[in-house]
Amino acid sequence: MTVISTILLFFPTLVLLLTGMGFVYFAHSPGIVSGMAILSSLYGLPVLAYRLHQWVYPVREGISYLRGKKYSPWWGSHQIQAIYIAIPALEAVLRLIPGAFSYWLRLWGAKVGRNVYWTPGLEIADRGFLEIGDRVVIGHRVGIYSHVIKPRKQNLMLYVKKVQIGNDVFVGAGSHLAPGVVIRDGTYLRVATNLYPNQKVK
Repeated sequence: MTVISTILLFFPTLVLLLTGMGFVYFAHSPGIVSGMAILSSLYGLPVLAYRLHQWVYPVREGISYLRGKKYSPWWGSHQIQAIYIAIPALEAVLRLIPGAFSYWLRLWGAKVGRNVYWTPGLEIADRGFLEIGDRVVIGHRVGIYSHVIKPRKQNLMLYVKKVQIGNDVFVGAGSHLAPGVVIRDGTYLRVATNLYPNQKVK
């Protein structure tokens, strides 16, 4: 593990620490400034850190390896997003506000169309590797993963590729989409559909 990998391993801890300090500040001095300090720690800092990280160490699609002396940009980006995977309620709140979650994903670099409906129970592992069209419905407990890790030759092989969902698509509850999945326009995915890497559905 490189020095940068080790430092970013503590990024979720930093977010929690700053958020806790924000709550203490709010309890001592309630107001807009102290309230914004909490929101900035929970939502602003991770996005800014991710965009800066992408600028310096962009995550590339394709195959790479996690073990070794070379820094893995995906590892760093994953640590920056880990807070939302560990505490899904942070993003579930955004999905209760029409349009807020789509805008949130765009801040991470995703391409999201109009009138996309997100159910509160959802897991997205790689926010910047999504392309979603218009009038899409994402069902309950859907998982969208733009990466997969597999042991290979005494190493950990990482495969990263964006997930693409076309217009007028319905993704049934409990479905899981793997990296490289392409769902064509007008597709209806049944409940608990598992799509494997690079699978195309039309």
